[in-house]
Amino acid sequence: MRLLQVFSYLLLGLLLAACDPGLPTIRNGDPAPAFTLERLDGSPLRFPEQYRGQVVALRFWADWCPYCYGEMKALEPVYRRRHKDGFIILAVNVMQPPETVQRFVDELGLSYDIALDRQGEVMRLYQVMGLPVTLIIDRQGVVRSRIIGGSPPEALEQAIAGLL
Repeated sequence: MRLLQVFSYLLLGLLLAACDPGLPTIRNGDPAPAFTLERLDGSPLRFPEQYRGQVVALRFWADWCPYCYGEMKALEPVYRRRHKDGFIILAVNVMQPPETVQRFVDELGLSYDIALDRQGEVMRLYQVMGLPVTLIIDRQGVVRSRIIGGSPPEALEQAIAGLL
């Protein structure tokens, strides 16, 4: 059943991405597309306005993603250590109910920002085809790199090192 759920979400993501071939490709050096979402606590989140001057790891995830659990837990110490330097992790959950997201966040003890992409609109805007995907965005709101799939915390550290 879990495998069917994973396949369904991936298929939905591909279909959503294919629905609008007019979306421009996001490349390193491009401004990060703006969006508004709801945080897990219900407050509004406006990106990139609320994050100007900070280095952001914009991370797309879901609880069914086989890499997300371990990786998100492993990223928490990186966030805590580098947050004082202006580093933020903005974890965008893709199309899951808030209750599911809250259980996952509580289980892992995550302290970084969690946003809800209930309809997959931001996932489509950022051309996310599978999970997890992390985009590194500099202090001026420019995309600097993209990490596709699971990766160790050292990869994130390396991606942000020259930006902090």
